[in-house]
Formats: sequence, C-alpha cells, structure tokens
Amino acid sequence: MYQQMIFVNLPVADLDASKKFFTGLGYSIDPRFSDENTASVVISDTIIAMLLTRQKYAEFTKKEIVDATRSSQVLLALSAESREKVDELVEKALAAGGSTAGGTQDLGFMYGRSFDDLDGHTWEVAWMDPAALEG
Repeated sequence: MYQQMIFVNLPVADLDASKKFFTGLGYSIDPRFSDENTASVVISDTIIAMLLTRQKYAEFTKKEIVDATRSSQVLLALSAESREKVDELVEKALAAGGSTAGGTQDLGFMYGRSFDDLDGHTWEVAWMDPAALEG
C-alpha cells in the first residue's frame, strides 16, 4: 500500500544551527536532498522537515515570511510511543537550545508537551493510550 508522505518546509535563520538542533533530537539529515541552503531532516519514513534558509524559502512564495518567534501560523504535532518518549524528546529539544511552548497536558489517556525550535516553530509531542483509541 502506498504511504503518503509529508514534507514540512520551514524557513530558518541559521541553517547550520538548525541542523545541529534537529540532529541533537536524534533525527538525521538526508544529504541527497540537502545543500548549502536546504537540510532534509528525516523524522520518520513518511515525515520530512525541509529546513530552508529564508532566502531559499522566499523562492517558493510571494507572501511575507512569518517570523515564528513573534507570530504563530502552524503547530506541528508528532506522536510518541509513550509518556516517557514525550518527555525524552522535549527534554532533548530544551537541552539543544529550544524553549518551552505551553504547559504539560495530562488527561490520563493522553499526555503531551510542546517546544519551540530555534526559529520559534512550535512542535507538540503527544502520547495517547492505545486502549483509548479503540474505545
């Protein structure tokens, strides 16, 4: 069966710093789709974050590029396999220079936290009890 992929394109101020940040979270950079203006961050087999210098990003849009440290346009959400994995990823992000974005959400059957990356893009990380999904 065909697995549809998503390529999330994000403008970044410092490509090298952003690459270091995301590899610090445990993700890899795919050199086949990376150059001096672009980094292809492999989050999973079907999720790729394309980090683009602001100049490169501007080649794809006629719109003003949002400063994500001041405005919010999108919230990026990732699933996690456990509550511990939520905490692990968020703590890695904070240690790599990210910042806390909002508080912890603990509903018992669902647990989540969020962080802002170096450019202010908000990433939410959540776990949901598989039994809750069934019922």
